[in-house]
Amino acid sequence: MADVELRQLRYFVAVAEELNFGRAAERLLIAGPSLSQQIKALERDLGVRLFDRDRRSVSLTPAGTALLPHVRALLARAEDLRLRAGRMSGSEPVRLGYVSWLPPHLTARTAAVAQLHVDPWVAPSHTQAARVADGSLDLAVCWVRTEDLEQHGLSARLLGADRLYAVAAGDDASGVPARDTAVLLDDDTTSWSSWNTYAELLARDTGAQLVHVAHGGTSGSAFFDHVRRSDRPVINNPKGQNGVMPPGLTQRPVISPEIYWTWSLVRRRSDIRPEVLAVVDALCHDVGDLGLGEARTWIPDGDPHKR
Repeated sequence: MADVELRQLRYFVAVAEELNFGRAAERLLIAGPSLSQQIKALERDLGVRLFDRDRRSVSLTPAGTALLPHVRALLARAEDLRLRAGRMSGSEPVRLGYVSWLPPHLTARTAAVAQLHVDPWVAPSHTQAARVADGSLDLAVCWVRTEDLEQHGLSARLLGADRLYAVAAGDDASGVPARDTAVLLDDDTTSWSSWNTYAELLARDTGAQLVHVAHGGTSGSAFFDHVRRSDRPVINNPKGQNGVMPPGLTQRPVISPEIYWTWSLVRRRSDIRPEVLAVVDALCHDVGDLGLGEARTWIPDGDPHKR
């Protein structure tokens, strides 16, 4: 037990929540093989197997299921200790949450203005926005709509944008009109609420075909299985934006229009602490509009960055 690290416990929780090593690695911003090695080391140090895994699935063992709530409680106590120490030292950090993407050189860009703590609990966009609203976070990088900002009393600055592509079987890498694509709608509305809203608006505006899927099929290996069964190229989502393309599948740029997913940096409107405002300015001041106002691009109605 002396060798167990908090970092490994966070990795355990991420895999337990995703039940997919690839998605957990993306969420943690580490390489898949490194995550697998760390979980094996944790299992060795604890003396129990935490996961049953094969080529197609990952599941918690009875020991893993029993330990998960205790690990979450331990990590919560560790976070509380860190925050208490920060308050004692007079240098409480600005707490930043995210979904699956963070801008490059994050620490270097903010080091001169504030101490930044990137929260380890990765969660969907709607959850992170709510955490900012209730004070659990000071800032979050997430996808929001204007109605979310009004509901929660938040403000948003544009921080980044992903141009989404389609994935198709075969080797045709030519552009595909959005109307000839499919976009997946996940039955897990708790985890995929923001993506489902985006997908429905995309289908409404462009004519893309909505396809209902279950069990997190909008990302990871299950997503690629849907692509192989589809008679249309399938729109990827931001969670898989930088994933490795399996053999036999090809990325195809979406055209007419080009479709974008925006990343906002959100804060409470009432939070005007100098260190929070300084972090926002340090990260957003030179972003520009990222070409989102051009006629060939599409972002959904209600996006705070739509022009």
